[in-house]
Amino acid sequence: MAAGKGTRLKSKRPKVLHEIGGQALLRHVIRAASHIVPPSDIYVVVGHQAARVEDAVRDTGVHFIHQHEQHGTGHAIQTAQSAVSRYENILVLSGDVPLLKSNTIAQVRDFHIFERAAMTILTAVPENAIGYGRVIRKEPGSNDVSAIVEQKALTSEQAKVGEINSGIYAFRTEPLFAHLGELKNENAHGELYLTDMAGLLVHAGERVLAIQAGNPVEVLGANTIAEMMELDREIRLETARRLMSEGVTILRPETTVIDASVEVSPDTVIEPFVQLLGDTKVGEDCRIRSYSVVENTTIADRVTVRQGCVISGARIGTGALLGPYAHIRPESEVGEDAHVGNFVETKKVVLGKGSKANHLTYLGDAIIGDGTNIGAGVITCNYDGVNKHTTSIGDGVFVGSDTTLVAPISVGNGAYIAAGSSITEDVPEGALALARSRQTTKPGWATTKSAVAKKKLSLNH
Repeated sequence: MAAGKGTRLKSKRPKVLHEIGGQALLRHVIRAASHIVPPSDIYVVVGHQAARVEDAVRDTGVHFIHQHEQHGTGHAIQTAQSAVSRYENILVLSGDVPLLKSNTIAQVRDFHIFERAAMTILTAVPENAIGYGRVIRKEPGSNDVSAIVEQKALTSEQAKVGEINSGIYAFRTEPLFAHLGELKNENAHGELYLTDMAGLLVHAGERVLAIQAGNPVEVLGANTIAEMMELDREIRLETARRLMSEGVTILRPETTVIDASVEVSPDTVIEPFVQLLGDTKVGEDCRIRSYSVVENTTIADRVTVRQGCVISGARIGTGALLGPYAHIRPESEVGEDAHVGNFVETKKVVLGKGSKANHLTYLGDAIIGDGTNIGAGVITCNYDGVNKHTTSIGDGVFVGSDTTLVAPISVGNGAYIAAGSSITEDVPEGALALARSRQTTKPGWATTKSAVAKKKLSLNH
């Protein structure tokens, strides 16, 4: 269910599209459910800003059901009835409970089917149950439930119950839809609550059961930004713990920001204050040094990323050395054993095996061969104000410091370009290119100028 506004967040963004662990809340839930059933059997009820929610998760392959007017969780299921009535059993998940694990969903499903219950409620016993509806069992130790009572309606005795309703259910569709129309909106919000189905089904003589989650954290939602950031902290620490269990060293994991989707291979070291975001994959025996940010990037084995690098949408080859303070922009491919040094920026560049650009350089829209050296301060002038153009540099080329390469241009294998040149024409293989004005030296000019200045100064005084 993903139709609500989440008004308590005080945000224009739909609640289910707020992110923790680098992904929207709803994507976490869909991913967990997709391990249990194929996406073709997952239905997302959308309402508030429905188009925006659909666009955000359309690539998952799920179906969408429109709850054009939002009159509560019970009304959401009424809206979905025609789409899901062909199933013997359905699972109802909340789109804003992102820590729920697929094995927990499977436990609810299997328990529900084995017991042939009409309704099964996933419960939990958190440290603080205030604010949650309580699940009232018929007797201690029994799986049978008599009712779900919302916080405001609790008696003093019921308030002592620590077992909460998670809002996650399994239903047998026949009794659910037989009694769904009996829901009443006699409450402060005038809505139809799915929680009321427990009492209705019990009254009808159907079995309503409860199964408790092993880890209460899994069922926690968030109604404020602060609460959401607590969930973000939890999922990131969980990701760090998982990676460390797989052989990754993370120094001070509480300082790192690692998205749940990130993959890191064994024997890699992640230093404090590193961010690994999106669909990033890091190979074995790498070291990612402090303050580097790596997003949607594939890094091969034995790569060193020195301090303060920003890498996005790139591919980094085995043994490469980056930084410090390199900026590797999208569609850059840094080859095996290549070096991209301090304050070097690349964009849509292929840098060949063993090639080096070590200092203060901009390389954009360029293809650079193997074993080429790019000197300090080199610039590929790729943009003419309207279009981007490509610079092609061959193998074993030496490009001297402070050279500008005005694209489109090609430099052949083994060519040399003298420092300070502005290259506007292709350079043939094995050639030397010089494109700078001849130096003029005037002996004694500076001495004379200084003497004249001093004389003027003394006369003024």
